[in-house]
Amino acid sequence: MLMGTDPFQALDRLTQQWFGSGLTRQAAMPMDAYRQGDEFVVQFDLPGVSTESIDVDVQNNVLTVTAERTSALGDNVETVASERPTGNFSRQLFLGDNLDTGNIKAEYDAGVLTLRIPVAEQAKPRKIAVNAGTRDRQAIDV
Repeated sequence: MLMGTDPFQALDRLTQQWFGSGLTRQAAMPMDAYRQGDEFVVQFDLPGVSTESIDVDVQNNVLTVTAERTSALGDNVETVASERPTGNFSRQLFLGDNLDTGNIKAEYDAGVLTLRIPVAEQAKPRKIAVNAGTRDRQAIDV
C-alpha cells in the first residue's frame, strides 16, 4: 500500500510561493491514488507536459516522478495573464513493502500519467486449507 507523500513537500511549496523567484520553483502535481483489485493505481495531472520530459524512478521503496513543462510563448510576446505553471514538477511517494516495485507500468494519455503498481504475491490474501485430523476421536460424556 502507499505510505503517503513527503510531509515536507507542502511546506516547501508554500515557501516557494511566498518567496517567489529566489528559489527553484516546483509546481504542484495533483494526484489520485487508489487500489483496484490486485494493484494500486496512481494518477498524476500533467497537462501540457511532453512524454519525453517525464521521469519515473523507484529507489528504496521511494517512487519519484519528475516532469518539466516549458512555456510555448515566443520571444516577442507580452503576457497578459500567466496562471498555468511552467518549470519543473516533482512528487515523491513512499511505497510499502507489500508492493511489487519491479513491475510498475506507466502510461501517459490526455495529460494524465497513470502508474499501476501490483501488490506483491506474498502480500495478497490467500485461503489456507484446513484438513481433518486423522486421530480417532472419543466422545466425552457430560
